[in-house]
Amino acid sequence: MSIKEVEQQIVEEFSIFTDWLDKYEYLIELGRSLPIIKESGKEDKNLIKGCQSRVWLAADYSDGKIWFTADSDAIITKGIISLLVRVFSGRTPQEIIDADLNFIKQIGLEENLSPTRANGLLSMIKQIKFYAVAFAANKQ
Repeated sequence: MSIKEVEQQIVEEFSIFTDWLDKYEYLIELGRSLPIIKESGKEDKNLIKGCQSRVWLAADYSDGKIWFTADSDAIITKGIISLLVRVFSGRTPQEIIDADLNFIKQIGLEENLSPTRANGLLSMIKQIKFYAVAFAANKQ
């Protein structure tokens, strides 16, 4: 399944809900289902700068693809990072670099987050793209 197809799947899931409180509840549910990151992944080097809450994002590169694991100490933020892990984990660096992430706007996440959470979302995306650029450069 392509990134665009996963994004479309997420848009369809969120379209079920008309109220933003329901969408937040769904985000919380997604956060609870995020696979648990190994304790070794909760190192300072994996903390994302720019997030109000603590968010850890670890990346492993194997067979030409990047695999992400993540966690957060804030439940809504954990739901947000779970969406990003779902979209990006198991992708090539180039797929990640080329992704435009329209689903964020389509589900209304952008305009319904507090400014600090919106900044955190941007920081998470930046870190994911940074990993993709770094792994792409290392394989050259």
